[in-house]
Amino acid sequence: MAPMSTLETPLKKELGDRTATALTKAFGMETVGDLLRHYPRRYVARGELSNISELAEGEEATVLAEIAAVHLRRASGRTILEVVVTDGSAKLWLTFFNQPWREKELRVGRTGMFAGKVGLFNGKRQLSHPDYQLIPDGDDVDEAISGFAGKFLAVYPSAAKFPSWKVSQCVEIVLDGLEDLPEYLSEEVRSELGYPGFTEALREIHQPTSLAASTLAREALTFDEALLLQLLLAQRRAEYQSMPAISRKIRPDGLVARFELLLPFTLTEGQIQVCAEIEKDMSATHPMHRLLQGEVGSGKTVVALRAALAVVDSGGQAAFLAPTEVLAQQHLKTISKLLGPLAQAGTLEGDADGTQVVLLTGSMNAQQKRDALSKIASGEAGIVIGTHALLSQGADFFDLGLVIVDEQHRFGVEQRDALRTKAKVPPHVLVMTATPIPRTVAMTIFGDLEISTLRQLPSGRTPIVTHVIPVLEKPHYLDRAWQRIREEVEKGHQVYVVAPRISAGESELDGMTEGDKAIARLMDGGKEEKIPLTSVEELAPQLALGPLKGLSVAPLHGRQSSDLKEATMQAFAEGKIDVLVATTVIEVGVDVPNASMMVIMDGDRFGVSQLHQLRGRVGRGSVTGLCLLVSSADESSNAMVRLNAVASTVDGFELSRIDLEQRSEGDVLGKAQSGVRSHLRLLKVLRDEPLIEKARLIGTKLIAQDSTLSRSPALATAVAQLRNEEASSFVDKG
Repeated sequence: MAPMSTLETPLKKELGDRTATALTKAFGMETVGDLLRHYPRRYVARGELSNISELAEGEEATVLAEIAAVHLRRASGRTILEVVVTDGSAKLWLTFFNQPWREKELRVGRTGMFAGKVGLFNGKRQLSHPDYQLIPDGDDVDEAISGFAGKFLAVYPSAAKFPSWKVSQCVEIVLDGLEDLPEYLSEEVRSELGYPGFTEALREIHQPTSLAASTLAREALTFDEALLLQLLLAQRRAEYQSMPAISRKIRPDGLVARFELLLPFTLTEGQIQVCAEIEKDMSATHPMHRLLQGEVGSGKTVVALRAALAVVDSGGQAAFLAPTEVLAQQHLKTISKLLGPLAQAGTLEGDADGTQVVLLTGSMNAQQKRDALSKIASGEAGIVIGTHALLSQGADFFDLGLVIVDEQHRFGVEQRDALRTKAKVPPHVLVMTATPIPRTVAMTIFGDLEISTLRQLPSGRTPIVTHVIPVLEKPHYLDRAWQRIREEVEKGHQVYVVAPRISAGESELDGMTEGDKAIARLMDGGKEEKIPLTSVEELAPQLALGPLKGLSVAPLHGRQSSDLKEATMQAFAEGKIDVLVATTVIEVGVDVPNASMMVIMDGDRFGVSQLHQLRGRVGRGSVTGLCLLVSSADESSNAMVRLNAVASTVDGFELSRIDLEQRSEGDVLGKAQSGVRSHLRLLKVLRDEPLIEKARLIGTKLIAQDSTLSRSPALATAVAQLRNEEASSFVDKG
């Protein structure tokens, strides 16, 4: 008797080299487990025909249909066989070139499965040279289909060279040779949850005996995905708590107290609460690992700076890691301004009890770098702000006690680890994001971090009013926008104009995040849009010589030198520039209270969260902010729905849910985290909130009872595999 297969068995062993190679090329599958986790999208009951009327152009489809007409003709020296099939809802044309022999088997009245890429020709849906499998003459259709998938035909995600019914055949072969797999959960837990065993769940989701059984199997397998993630996160939490760290307690008469006296405003209740959470964490003898999320302008920087000063009070150093030089420089200005003389220790203007704040970026000259590195290594600089340059060899800290990662989704795990390893003992870690995250997402993706949330805006912040300008339907609205800019400048205010790209020579998608590129391609049906997008280098002179003539207009983008970018931002902050025409380099960290208005060109090319971030640059003073989203998208398009959603609310948490529903979890949170999408085949963090809650409770309990999962070898193996996969770089934020 041949040995039974497991999830790790190579497909070549079960299906042969040719079929296994085809599966690898089509779907990236290598093992039996890969194939069995290629789950059906839906099911067709025996005798129930697929809905041809719903097929879309460009879709890879498999239909179960009856042949209604066959016609063989000759044209331009070749034969063309046209076969018309129907499922009762619509007709589909099948076309075969130079294959007249197929007429003998493709006879009127026969039923079969036909698979291929849907095209349109003269307004008719068609498949050109489709794969097909006919039901043998005389066989009952129900019986023939049951040979593939019991009482129901599973419809799988397919590829041009591998239609759904071929996937189904491969799954059937693999399931026939599959041994009983070890269970992740104890019999007691599975019985309590009401789930079938692991092997039974795999069989029922592929070859369901009933729709109810397939639904329960899908829920059980979805729960398994949630549980594995929660176990990995629970293990990480346990590991953090077992690490040694230096307690960084606040001195009653130290820098924190002096800093709070200098603040020109009162902390919000939310800031006070989060400060207390961080203070408690950092006073412990194991490392803090906390995520600080908050609305745009909610005061995260002040909270982070207070934590940094607590570390400086204890003789240590704090490092701010920023994703861009513009943001790093903005942090330097903001922190230096907030600290005043406390940031200038050792200078005539400085406070003897203060510290020094230094900047380290890749574009600094050799002398500037040497000076900064010297102060970092000696401990003279208590607060260090930098970009990736902080990760470089030679950037050595005297006593790194706190790592603050700003806009954490822009950094990969390797970069964060590189900074953490520069500490003598594990440092406390605070990661910040201004992209609000729904609770279920945070619990699934950042479950190894304690989470603090700032929702309340500081006093003095004004609301932002947002409107959409549909330029195709109402082009005169754009003229009014330029006029409104002049009115704002006449009142003494300043304006941002944002464009999606730098120059006319770029691809339409250049400059976008991976998530926004995905949105753009989704809008365009998988193609890159060919309508010219607005660029900074074109728009700035057009405005300066046209509708904004006489105003001070300046460009700002990532290809400019650091000196020019810094000089431009400084001039804008000082009110010397009326209108800043920029790319998304101003998305985070830029704080100019006098800026009252923003116009975002081609707003449909940005994601929801990015639009929310961008408009957060206005309304930071005493004047109500105005944001105009300009778009040439059709009024009924998904893009316009997205823009109207942004215009309808300033609640970033509500917008993040909308964003997540339209995009994938990885896109919302950044490409560095895209790995988990390969693991989450079934789990959807918004839809499956109850499952995630359940998995978190069970996972935490299991780890508390058995931190290494030694009593659950199947679970331990699965979690170890997850840790080793690309997905672990997504959740492993240590």
